[in-house]
Amino acid sequence: MAESRVIQGRYRLLDRIGRGGMGEVWRARDESLGRQVAVKCLKPIAAHHDPASARVLRERFRREGRVAAALQHRGVTVVHDFGDSDGVLFLVMELLDGSNLCQLLDDNERRPLPVADIVEVADQVAAALAYTHRQGVVHRDLKPANIVRLADGTVKICDFGIARLGHDIGFTSRLTGTGIAMGTPHYMSPEQIGGEEVDQRSDLYSLGCVLYEIATGAPPFDLDDPWAILVGHRDTPPRPPCELRPDLPDHLDRIILDLLAKRPDQRPQDAREIVRRIAAGRTAPAYVPTLVTPRPELRPSGPAGREPRLPSWTQGMTTGHKATGAALRVPPPDAGAALTGEWIPRPALGAVPAPPAPDTPSPQALTALAGRHGAGLSLGRLGRWAEAGEVHRAVAAERAHLLGADHPETLASRYEVAFTLSRTGRAADALREYQQVAAARTRVLGADHADTLATRQEMAYVLGRLGRHFDAHQVYASVLAARVRTAGPDHPDTLRCRHNLAFNLSRLGRLEESYRMASEVAVARARVLGPAHPDTLVTRYEVAYALGQLGRWPDALQTYREVAAARAQALGADHPDTLAARYETGISLGRLGRSAEALQLYRDLVDDRTRIHGPAHPETLRARHGLGVNLGRLGRWEEALAESRDVCAIRERVLGADHPDTLVSRREVAVGLGWLGRWTDALTEYRRVAAAREHLLGADHPDTLAARNDEAHCLERLGRGQEAVELYRRVAVLQQHRVAGGA
Repeated sequence: MAESRVIQGRYRLLDRIGRGGMGEVWRARDESLGRQVAVKCLKPIAAHHDPASARVLRERFRREGRVAAALQHRGVTVVHDFGDSDGVLFLVMELLDGSNLCQLLDDNERRPLPVADIVEVADQVAAALAYTHRQGVVHRDLKPANIVRLADGTVKICDFGIARLGHDIGFTSRLTGTGIAMGTPHYMSPEQIGGEEVDQRSDLYSLGCVLYEIATGAPPFDLDDPWAILVGHRDTPPRPPCELRPDLPDHLDRIILDLLAKRPDQRPQDAREIVRRIAAGRTAPAYVPTLVTPRPELRPSGPAGREPRLPSWTQGMTTGHKATGAALRVPPPDAGAALTGEWIPRPALGAVPAPPAPDTPSPQALTALAGRHGAGLSLGRLGRWAEAGEVHRAVAAERAHLLGADHPETLASRYEVAFTLSRTGRAADALREYQQVAAARTRVLGADHADTLATRQEMAYVLGRLGRHFDAHQVYASVLAARVRTAGPDHPDTLRCRHNLAFNLSRLGRLEESYRMASEVAVARARVLGPAHPDTLVTRYEVAYALGQLGRWPDALQTYREVAAARAQALGADHPDTLAARYETGISLGRLGRSAEALQLYRDLVDDRTRIHGPAHPETLRARHGLGVNLGRLGRWEEALAESRDVCAIRERVLGADHPDTLVSRREVAVGLGWLGRWTDALTEYRRVAAAREHLLGADHPDTLAARNDEAHCLERLGRGQEAVELYRRVAVLQQHRVAGGA
């Protein structure tokens, strides 16, 4: 193949960049269109293969081409061409500029990905699977090596080499029934291991394995013996990923465990459900649990207490390097291009020993590191936190090598590493890094040095993110005392610490103290920075929030209005902070019974949100919800019902039927139906809300109990008093149980 260098007179092979179980992948140039592509060629069949096996492999390769070419989705690798050139089968695909998930983990020394990246991978892969499953295609070999993240953040599924078309089961069974192992042990579903027929739920199990690995750094059954891996998939409940990764959000932990249910009927039934649950988890409050998977049942042992035998094809299986098929460790000539199939991973950072450093680092080396440090800061300012973290981590390692682990510049880079960890959802990892940097800075610079205090203040912020508000309060108070002592009470850093302390006080339920401190900080910031400075307005916004929490709505309304006007002047009328302050102004007007004013405010806000973000944006829909609520308060129930139904339908389509915002809208539909005397229809809606909340939040969650009370009230209005009484009693028992559990 390499001798001709050109396939079909069109595709010029440039260099080999990957090899997998079925073939080699080359970076090539399409001479006809003048673009670079990836060309996958079926490897020559070894002499020891019998002719039947050779035919099967060729048919599998042809099948990959037909299956992949039929799929048109941004989450699936694009196939440009397929053919046979002088007896060599080839597949021409888009050249992907990125790395597969296995490479991402290896390049980061098998450390798990940031939470935000895990969510993005889960969302995009689930969306791609939802599409392929609708086309009747089951991938059957989903694993990190077959999922590529491009430079722009797009995630694509590759390698449909053993995919099955739903309408062609028999033909594919003949292709895979040859004694050749189909699938990869670390990511195979129990039914696939047992040699049973598989459907889309097998892919969902594999997705659960992939998400488990990128969330924890290892697959759910990370064993060296392939037999033990297969038995683990079949019989052993996986350890919850949150036990290995404490900062993993609850909803993501539950999604992964639900995907890993042993029986297909215990898993989510289609990938669209995963997409909906991820969307709900992005905006759901931290306390909202997701679906609970029953503990998988262990399969019974075989006769005489022996384990049931696994299929014969499992004999002699090997796991490979995390089951990627990448035993060869030679880096490809073009390490920047990742392609379809099972690629040869690039060496992990630091795998090749660096030459010995000179005793005194050269000024040029230090200048270059300073430039890279600045580049990392620039990436952070652009919100590209994961990339910034990679830069800062590399610079920190080199500075430690050249300057020493405790050098101020090394610690500055490690501080930035912690900052990026915090901004990418890895709060627990960030806390550990901050603690180490704070200890080193205290030792090297002193406890009251500005850099030491900055590190400790970020520690407190991360503690708050982890829900440890009491610990955060203690750190904030200590840092604040030091800042006042060393910089004075009006220094911007001192005021920032006091602002954070006031915010944390509200999370501890100390509302009066929070309000007083926020008010003092707002006055000081206005004096030092100016009344229209964004920091001043942020604190005044917190003052307004505290006033609302204390029930002082007239004062909250006035403060929100002043903040909205000042933000419009300083930041612009369309700035998100300005629009947020206007929304809270509408909330305050409604709380004060001034619904006509609130209605007009929300109409204007809906127009602005639609113009800026579009009609289906969550913030646009939130403003429309407020409009509908105030229509009802004004007694305009027909209009309120129409508005609520419209918003509910859009939220259901965009966010999912069980998203909290969708359920809030559905309740407003029920309220409108009740006010219009349509109690039977209202009961149906109230029950849908109650059932969904019970399913998502649990039977004794306050929102579920409120929905059950709505249902009971509706039963009363329908004259079904006995049913209403029974339901009220159930709610009372659950409330008592919740109070007792909290005690």
